[in-house]
Amino acid sequence: MSALLISYDLNSPGQNYTDLHDAIKSLGGWWHYLDSTWIVSTALTPTQASAKLKPLMDTNDRLLVIDVTAKTRSGWLPKRAWEWMTKHI
Repeated sequence: MSALLISYDLNSPGQNYTDLHDAIKSLGGWWHYLDSTWIVSTALTPTQASAKLKPLMDTNDRLLVIDVTAKTRSGWLPKRAWEWMTKHI
């Protein structure tokens, strides 16, 4: 099991986030605290996850999927965010 960081920019005005959010949630256990950033605990590779999300995005949108399974992390987030990462990554 790995943890994938998924970050995106939907550049078309009026873009529907619901289908994309539902697709991300379907990949596995998830954490979503920052607007366009998710961490998903999944057996999928970054390439496989990208392939599942790409059909829900426009050609001018941007997507970044990175395996973040390493235990080294830093940032400014609430305690519950760090607790989720400790439990799921």
